[in-house]
Amino acid sequence: MSRWKELPAELHPDVSQLIVRLRRLKDRGELGTRQLAAKTGYSARSWQRYLNGRSLPPREAVEAMARIGGDDPSRLLVLHEIAAEHWAQGREAATPAPESAPAAPVPAPPTERQPYGRYAPALVAVGAVALVLSVSASVLLAVRLADARTALADERASTVMATPSTASESLVPVVYTCRLEQRDGRWYAGLSRTTDTILAYTHVGPMVAEAQCLLRRAGIPPGDIDGVFGPNTQRAVQRIQTRDGLVVDGVIGRHTWKALREAAPK
Repeated sequence: MSRWKELPAELHPDVSQLIVRLRRLKDRGELGTRQLAAKTGYSARSWQRYLNGRSLPPREAVEAMARIGGDDPSRLLVLHEIAAEHWAQGREAATPAPESAPAAPVPAPPTERQPYGRYAPALVAVGAVALVLSVSASVLLAVRLADARTALADERASTVMATPSTASESLVPVVYTCRLEQRDGRWYAGLSRTTDTILAYTHVGPMVAEAQCLLRRAGIPPGDIDGVFGPNTQRAVQRIQTRDGLVVDGVIGRHTWKALREAAPK
């Protein structure tokens, strides 16, 4: 069992709950950060930041950890969605507010020798400057908050787009065509040029079909080139992992992609 450091006290309870779940999955699988990096495609330093509460893990990393640890990805992704909301709110609250304008010096009351009307234009000018500075500070704070929300939305959108879809009962069968070509010592089948997207059981789409084409070219038939990561494809992935001395988990990650794209036909 790993000895974990205490999480930062300023973390929201929902963020802490997500990190604790990820720690338990790591301990259950008796995995080090280097092994996590090999299985998920995220560096060991990134996992150290995620598991110590210094950075929020992306959705794809959480989903990969769930599959590796044998947990239900849907439940863990719900926790991640809630934690992301609180994480964003924490970042907005930590944004320093602009310093307020220094109070303008108030002129001394007029004496009989210095009539009040002499200072009236100066007082009006000082009040106008203070009003302009106050409005500018409010606008600047609103712009920073809007930028933070936009950045979080873009990050979520890119993460969702990079995640392969999974099989469902309404899936329509598709037959893909392999158009093999070699460029710079690597093989491609014309369906995807990815080298690090994580593919696992029940995933579907062109990236799965790309892997199936490369498995067939390497002499390990995965069955039909239908873009469905089923039992036949999983067994074929395990065979090439065994052949090339990789971790045999039936999941296509960065190292398995490298083996597929550089493998010589057997």
